[in-house]
Amino acid sequence: MSNEAFPSEYKTFSGSLYASCRMRPNTQLSPGSPKVYGLKRMEELAIKLGADGIQKKVLSPGKGELPSFPDGTKVIFHYRTNMCDGTVLDDSRMMGGKSKPMELILGKKFKLPVWERVIATMRAGEVADFTCDIKHTALYPLVSQSLRNISVGKDPLEGQRHCCGIAQVHSHHSLGHADLDHLQANPQPLVFTIELLEVLPAGSFALETWAMTDEEKLQAVPQIHEEGNMLFKKGQTAAAAEKYYNAIACLKNLQMKEQPGDLAWIKLDQLITPLLLNYCQCKLMLGQYYEVLDHCSSLLNKYEDNVKAYFKRGKAHAAVWNEAEARADFAKVLALDPSLGPAVAKEIRAMEEKIREKEKEEKGRYRNLFNYSSTSTTATTS
Repeated sequence: MSNEAFPSEYKTFSGSLYASCRMRPNTQLSPGSPKVYGLKRMEELAIKLGADGIQKKVLSPGKGELPSFPDGTKVIFHYRTNMCDGTVLDDSRMMGGKSKPMELILGKKFKLPVWERVIATMRAGEVADFTCDIKHTALYPLVSQSLRNISVGKDPLEGQRHCCGIAQVHSHHSLGHADLDHLQANPQPLVFTIELLEVLPAGSFALETWAMTDEEKLQAVPQIHEEGNMLFKKGQTAAAAEKYYNAIACLKNLQMKEQPGDLAWIKLDQLITPLLLNYCQCKLMLGQYYEVLDHCSSLLNKYEDNVKAYFKRGKAHAAVWNEAEARADFAKVLALDPSLGPAVAKEIRAMEEKIREKEKEEKGRYRNLFNYSSTSTTATTS
């Protein structure tokens, strides 16, 4: 939108938060142009943000009155995170190869409180830059790691140690991303560009699992599990996998609060195991074999006698041409449960047939290559 559509104060003060505070309702603008309200409140917010090391620059002022944002309000927004030299760390419009806005429910103790703080100064439709001091950005590497995991379908807590966020920041533990490791080792101010898409009052939406209390998560898991089973039976494999993933994420979140090996931790892990096996079955059917290998190996590191994990891992090994590993897993299945002999024999026959077809195809390819070489040599010497 052109600056010509904005009140004169916006241009005079270069789109800054102060400009927004100075604006007054302008009834002379054409229909659909933004009007600005709540001047006194905006002035107070500007003073508070500036005093706390947060500088706001309005890029597009949005419409309507400034919401009140009580706890329980759901906000939906796009964000881009830049270092002060312009380097982009994250962009919700591009993460995981798709554009998916962030959702927060205010008052749920999100790990990056500054996002709640700055969003509470915005109108629906507003776009603004927020330059935040180090004290507000120290935990961003951990938050970014979780958001990146989610964007590619991984456990949001994968790679994080069992300790508080501040302890993880100072642990020198790699986050699996070079840019985040650098930022964790060298904390610095960051610029968050936020576009507030929607503000939903408390009670006007169904709670998603990430927004539930611990008790609500534990109670919701059986229902989510059953929903996944129903979708799987209907052949909606990808949707079923997402349900199993959500249930696992609930339990993983609870498990992170327990000491590994304690009774409560073990009980939660026993709830996670069948969900993870169902998730692996979906991933097998979707052709995502390496993810199955990772998850099944993780299970077998803890539960050496889990027949289903060996069977699914054996199928995944067979699918990616790891014949020796597949045979070893299928042999383990037979040792643990001889009644699965027919199922194992079927999988081995299928694997052997695929190997024969591959070898036949490769022999044909090499034969054509040698015939071509021979023809070329004859043509050269004749």
